[in-house]
Amino acid sequence: MKDTLAHLKRGERAIITDVSSNAIPLKLLEMGCLPGNSVELVQVAPFQDPMYLNINGSHLAIRKETASHILIEKVTNG
Repeated sequence: MKDTLAHLKRGERAIITDVSSNAIPLKLLEMGCLPGNSVELVQVAPFQDPMYLNINGSHLAIRKETASHILIEKVTNG
């Protein structure tokens, strides 16, 4: 099973590896949600949706449904 943004836990970092799904709005791509960019989960809303992310210094909130279409590779600390 591949990891997606929806699998991140608070404080975890990852690198975006693929955003080829048609379910991803163009606006997210324009805001830096592109392969190779680093992402960190900053906070999650009370009912786990939306997710508040830091993508290469830009802060944005996306729905968990959308996050499940963005593939990542987690970055280990160490």
